[in-house]
Amino acid sequence: MFFLIGLGIVLGCVLGGYAAMGGSIAVLWQPFEFVIILGAAIGALVIGTPKHILGQLGGAIGLIFKGSMFAKDDYVELLTMLFQTFKLAKSKGMLALESHVEKPDESDLFKNFPKFLHNHHALVFFCDYMRMMTMGTENPHQMEDLINEEMEVHHHERDQIYNAIQGMADGTPALGIVAAVLGVIKTMGHINSPPEILGHYIGGALVGTFAGVLIAYGVAGPMASSIKAIYDSEAKYYACIKAGILAYMNGYAPAVAVEFARKSIEHAYRPTFYELEEAINNLSASG
Repeated sequence: MFFLIGLGIVLGCVLGGYAAMGGSIAVLWQPFEFVIILGAAIGALVIGTPKHILGQLGGAIGLIFKGSMFAKDDYVELLTMLFQTFKLAKSKGMLALESHVEKPDESDLFKNFPKFLHNHHALVFFCDYMRMMTMGTENPHQMEDLINEEMEVHHHERDQIYNAIQGMADGTPALGIVAAVLGVIKTMGHINSPPEILGHYIGGALVGTFAGVLIAYGVAGPMASSIKAIYDSEAKYYACIKAGILAYMNGYAPAVAVEFARKSIEHAYRPTFYELEEAINNLSASG
């Protein structure tokens, strides 16, 4: 939503300002200049991007229109889920979690947290480490190293997607120059034409430079930044899970372990202590 609003502002100000100072919008319509720039940019993207990353670009671009993957309510649900899970393990032992982590889709525990349950990657991430704890993993330092390694791999994969789009943004100004040079070459073939004809050809050539810079800094670059921000928020969600797991492994009570997790959340999404307490009490009352 905000991407479309921002794009509207960019195009409205650029094209509106150009028209307001007397420029002709029709002159900017040079479809073959855009074909050269966008076609070359997409071709370069295909050349320089691994196949498995190319397959994820469509989904990444779709995230731009949805915005942040997580809101405050998602974190309240996550923290409540952590509390209930740790409480069950504390009262009945780690083996009580085995059936839940082995078949989370059928778990009565996780069914209370539908958003988390439908977040496949986060669900697998959490269940994998809970399973290790049911199998006897007790060293929090080794667990932290392992979680950090997995998060680093995940971060690297996400960075490849961001870098692919950012690379396309970095290349489009130069490709705009390529389109402009080709336009100049075309113009030189009509060097004997009247000034008004030459002006039309030269203007068309310069549209290539204009389009390359506009696409880079007005569209593709902001798209890459938006994707990076979304992926960074996803990483913070995993960091919240990590903080809760490690705190519980270090021997803290479920309520304290969840407080460790709550403190790892960004201020924009972090529930207060009392908001979380209310959510936990409401779930306990309904259960």
